[in-house]
Amino acid sequence: MRILFAFIVLLCSHTLAWAQACGEYTVKAGDTIFSIAEAYYGDQQKWSVIYYGNQDKLSGSLLQFSEGTVLDVPCLPSNQAADATPLRKEEAEMTLLTGSNYAPFTDRNWVGDGMVTELVNAALENSPYPVPYAITWEDDWSQHLFPMLDGKEFDMGFPWLRPNCEEDKTNERCANFHFSDPLVELLILVFTRTDSAFEFNSDADIAGKTLCRPAGYFTHDLDRADRQWLKKGVITLVQAESPDACFELLLKGEVDGVTVNEFLGKQKIHDLGLTGAVEALKRPLSIEGLHVLISKKHWRGTTHLYRFNAGLEELKKSRRYDEIVSRHLGLFYGQLE
Repeated sequence: MRILFAFIVLLCSHTLAWAQACGEYTVKAGDTIFSIAEAYYGDQQKWSVIYYGNQDKLSGSLLQFSEGTVLDVPCLPSNQAADATPLRKEEAEMTLLTGSNYAPFTDRNWVGDGMVTELVNAALENSPYPVPYAITWEDDWSQHLFPMLDGKEFDMGFPWLRPNCEEDKTNERCANFHFSDPLVELLILVFTRTDSAFEFNSDADIAGKTLCRPAGYFTHDLDRADRQWLKKGVITLVQAESPDACFELLLKGEVDGVTVNEFLGKQKIHDLGLTGAVEALKRPLSIEGLHVLISKKHWRGTTHLYRFNAGLEELKKSRRYDEIVSRHLGLFYGQLE
């Protein structure tokens, strides 16, 4: 699969153009993804931006590059305006549904209404016979799938995680909706106290741990066929009422780790003043995609899905995809500093 996130290794300068390449780095003996992040960012915790951009070059383990591997190093932008949206109208025949408060992916207070919003727009522009579209914002996400999208009040909704439909065909999302190819992929990480001895180098290290994930969040990555951590009692899962509550339990020592996506976890560390007290472990727990979703009851559902996927495929072949993602990653990390 084509790498979904832009190649990001070096912050060259806030004055450089946002699409300008900063060069290449050749991996030397003894280098790790963490030492490279330290060298370029001065912060090992930013290793994931290297991971996103060079996942196809990893070998031997999730986080190890072979000696001689050449990494691409474009710059992270500091502040750039959103793309133009010529197809987006106040009223249009094609209607899309999303919600706010999901930065940096979809948020009306974020540049371009969020990374995924811009990627959806760009994919539609690249689709066969592009047509105008309108976006409706409904911040009560619980209404999106049922009744709004299932009832065909809108043609498509975004962004949504796809359950493991191959192992859970009866899941209501799998049974009722089509999913597009992934727009972006999220690293699901484990956040622990910096004074913790918790290491996660392999799945065996998780045995006996107590993890917190907010109530209502997915758990399929914890119970997939090759894990079954919940079914077999390998771990204890605490489902607190909110991400903040999970981090509070972590600080109290009542859980060993909080497991959420990288962006949410790092944002909470910043917002709750936990820098230096909490950090992410250096191995992803899982990787999850964000998708456009279409009701299987929609009479043009498969047509919409084909057209959107075709546009997304063309977008990923272009530089524009990397430019959009790089811009939003730069803005995200910039507001944490």
